[in-house]
Amino acid sequence: MGGRTDTDGYDRLERDRGKELFSSTAFSLRRSFRMNRHTQPQFHAWAMTSTYIPKKWVIIFLLSLFFLVFYTSKIEWTKTSDSSQKSPAVHSARENSTNEKDTILLIWFWPFKRKFDLNSCESEFHIKDCQLTDDRRLYSSADGVLVDHRDIARDLSNLPKLPRPFFQKWIWMLFESPQNAQRVPGLDNLFNVTMNYRQDADIVMREQLELKPQETEEPLKNKSKTVCWVVSNWNENHARVKYFNELKKHIAVEQFGSHFQRKLSKEEYTQTMESCKFYLSFENTHECSDHTAIDYITEKLYNPLRLGAVPVVLGPPRHSYEKFIPKDSFIHVDDFNSPKELADYLHMLDQNEDKYHQFFSWQKHFRVTKVNFPLEHACRACQYIQNKKSFQVFTNLNKWYWDYLL
Repeated sequence: MGGRTDTDGYDRLERDRGKELFSSTAFSLRRSFRMNRHTQPQFHAWAMTSTYIPKKWVIIFLLSLFFLVFYTSKIEWTKTSDSSQKSPAVHSARENSTNEKDTILLIWFWPFKRKFDLNSCESEFHIKDCQLTDDRRLYSSADGVLVDHRDIARDLSNLPKLPRPFFQKWIWMLFESPQNAQRVPGLDNLFNVTMNYRQDADIVMREQLELKPQETEEPLKNKSKTVCWVVSNWNENHARVKYFNELKKHIAVEQFGSHFQRKLSKEEYTQTMESCKFYLSFENTHECSDHTAIDYITEKLYNPLRLGAVPVVLGPPRHSYEKFIPKDSFIHVDDFNSPKELADYLHMLDQNEDKYHQFFSWQKHFRVTKVNFPLEHACRACQYIQNKKSFQVFTNLNKWYWDYLL
């Protein structure tokens, strides 16, 4: 009994001393790691030689050390992994992009409900790395959101509800005149970019004249009609309708369009325009003044120019037109005291081929560019935000567009 007791006592003593040594060594190691992570822990010679340590405690010590190092690194790895998953919407949306470099433009409303090929920017306009989409699930990763003003609800309820990412730009698009577009409260400080026909917009989209690579003469086709007009939107209060009603009393006008029950196909429209000497390029504004219709010059001017008819314009003042086309390429109603005086002038030109042909001298040097709406508008918007990285916000959109110079 006494030997067992002594042996047991010795074993207990050794175990106690081993535990004490393990605790002391582990403490020293932890302290060493805290003081300098890049140095290996130094084992004191006295700790390993001065006292006998049972093998089982050495094994326990090594296992504990391994567990301590592994577990600590595991915690750090887990923390890093978790932090990268804080914005899953951005990552998952980007994964849907064909290229990580792509600029993503989200089309919030299809303009005029006209859909187009979303993969045509490069093939049609040589604009690379642009991904157009109408998938609203990509909102959080979209670099830009294109919004047609005509589709915005008055209470803004149909605009994106999610918080806007810091890098995202909203593009406001409108190509109607101020008189024909509804003012929507709350637009100030909402949009970052404007797309419009006006020259002071961020993205200017309009048909225009461009210089030809080389001078060429364009032969005029035979004309069988003197004055033509194609109109669908008829309103007796519009300035253009009032002027037309007076003009037709003094000169015959060939009338086309849904209002006159003479709709034209695209092919018929081209053939008709080419057969007319003059075309009434009357813009559909209620009034025509410098501040309400600035730069509002549409396809109603450029289509007859492109197809060989002389535009007779009613809209902004003459100087606004002369910013875009030569002064001798069109006739402005403001140059005449009355519709009858204009009619007399058109009759004279109809009988004088030399004077009439002078209106086409511009064709020797210029040609009309045609805008592919709305595909080109979306591609140009994507290109703009791709190149313009700086932050901007439009603070007074309503005043800029609806209260200009008031």
